[in-house]
Amino acid sequence: MASLIRRTLLLRTFCRAKRFTCHSQYVHQESAGAERMSNSSKESNETHFGFQTVKESEKADKVYEVFEEVAQSYDKMNDAMSFGIHRLWKDIFVDRLAPSKPCKILDVAGGTGDIAFRIAKYLRNSDGGGITVCDINQAMLDVGRKRASELGFSGMEWLQGNAECLSSIADNTYDSYTIAFGIRNVTHIDKALKEAYRVLKPGGQFMCLEFSQVQNENLRWLYDQYSFQAIPVMGQLIAGQWKAYQYLVESIRQFPNQEEFAGMIERAGFAFVRHENLTFGVVAIHCGHKL
Repeated sequence: MASLIRRTLLLRTFCRAKRFTCHSQYVHQESAGAERMSNSSKESNETHFGFQTVKESEKADKVYEVFEEVAQSYDKMNDAMSFGIHRLWKDIFVDRLAPSKPCKILDVAGGTGDIAFRIAKYLRNSDGGGITVCDINQAMLDVGRKRASELGFSGMEWLQGNAECLSSIADNTYDSYTIAFGIRNVTHIDKALKEAYRVLKPGGQFMCLEFSQVQNENLRWLYDQYSFQAIPVMGQLIAGQWKAYQYLVESIRQFPNQEEFAGMIERAGFAFVRHENLTFGVVAIHCGHKL
């Protein structure tokens, strides 16, 4: 009975915030197209790398190469591509996370430290203790470590690891799991979500910031024109990397829309799943809890 009351109170609290769209844990309309794509991929052991079709065993290496190539210019390109708006998205993301002391937080695909540093500042945590940054790419982690040293965050932990298999992390370890602009790059999103669920403590919070689908058709057309015509050119001029940023814009279009991704989060076991669109749905914040 106590458990039922607790769940009811939590549900009321989460759904009261109108900025979020809430999803039932038990009722969700799935996209037939997404299901067919998933089934086809499983049967053929192939997946997408942008608009290319590649073997599942190859995708992780290809993504690794992309981020190894752009690591040094990653933050500069984020500023250029989004006209600095990514900073506001990340600020809002950490504000929605609303961490409180004492807590243990795992930031996955967080190599350069953008989210981790914001969390530490939000907590007024002078050395970043209690925050672990995990990334599959060592070059990205190296950039993050250097930035952390410059900012004085000596207490952060830096871990090279794959979001789909966090084998070095025990069950029920963290209070919060964050991932920003990273989950669309994994080969098996469902496996990454299940690992997130596993490493969280009961009551722990999953938070994801990711590119999503612009809701308005006219704005979506404009956004597509900018993405495909301008971003790869900027990648070449600023970072010397056309193909890496062509992959970026293609990978965004391959990622499930807001409702489809919410359904995946629910199927991983999370409760009280909800999302909030930012900038007309260019990105979305997704949240769920482990009961």
